[in-house]
Amino acid sequence: MARPLRIEYPGAFYHITSRGNERKAVFRSDFDRERFLSYLQSAQERYGAVIHVYCLLDNHYHLLLETPRGNLSQILHHINGAYTTYFSVKRNRSGHLFQGRYRAILVDKEEYAHELSRYIHLNPYRAGLGKNINRYGWSSYPYYLGLKEKPSWLETGLILGYFGSQDKGAVRRYRGFVEEGIKKPGINPLKEVFASTFLGGPDFVERKEVVGEKGQVRDVPPLRVLKERKSLEEIRKAVGEVLGEEHRLFKKNGVYVSHQYGGHALKEIGNFYRMGESAVSQAARRFRGEVLRDGELKKLRAQIAGKLQMLNVDSAAKPPTFQK
Repeated sequence: MARPLRIEYPGAFYHITSRGNERKAVFRSDFDRERFLSYLQSAQERYGAVIHVYCLLDNHYHLLLETPRGNLSQILHHINGAYTTYFSVKRNRSGHLFQGRYRAILVDKEEYAHELSRYIHLNPYRAGLGKNINRYGWSSYPYYLGLKEKPSWLETGLILGYFGSQDKGAVRRYRGFVEEGIKKPGINPLKEVFASTFLGGPDFVERKEVVGEKGQVRDVPPLRVLKERKSLEEIRKAVGEVLGEEHRLFKKNGVYVSHQYGGHALKEIGNFYRMGESAVSQAARRFRGEVLRDGELKKLRAQIAGKLQMLNVDSAAKPPTFQK
């Protein structure tokens, strides 16, 4: 079977997960975890990886990282390869440590970086390790809160920048944002992943080259479908047919679908709906959170997509996959 497609280019932003083979523990001691973090540091020093967020649990890890040099495979080969060698030598074992290849989701960081950071930092809570996640020692969260001295290889500025400048106010707002996920569970940005590879709207996807393992550009049917962009007027009409233009959610749905699935720029949407660019971004982000929590809103979204003859964007549906 062919290896799965990887998409690499300078400045790409990824959510990475890697699990233990047969879901067995890959971290058995604090020294193991410290050694793994040392490989994150060396990935930054040797290969230019920008590590934004991390969380280590017993049998898997999560990363948010950026690749200024477009060298994701090189970075993950270093991290997983070096750690597997260390783990196997220490325990006199052989064979695979991680379950297949790591999973890499290409992310539109402007839209999803802050939500993914919350999702990753809440992993200890979801794993049943308690609500006091700021005391969990094997994630980047305590560094975001200023509870521990931040290592030089960890970059917190991007995420905190969504909540203001890097001052105490931004830290306080970010902490409130993360802890809101404990009070209102169920928000999972990964449910929005398309084709098991992309987290972003059509405008984000269509700019990316899809490259196979030998560097060849592949013609991927799901991307062709995404490029069939609908106009703002077509989207407005479809929303009106499903909801009625007097419905309280008419404008919210129009803005959300136009931005998230129509692939239109903030300025373009703002001019159409007579809103500022920042207001469009905030409205789309907030409504996306409502959709993720509310089954009825998901159904409405699917109906609107049907009117537009778009992809089925219902997150409950099985996502399409690339041919291998």
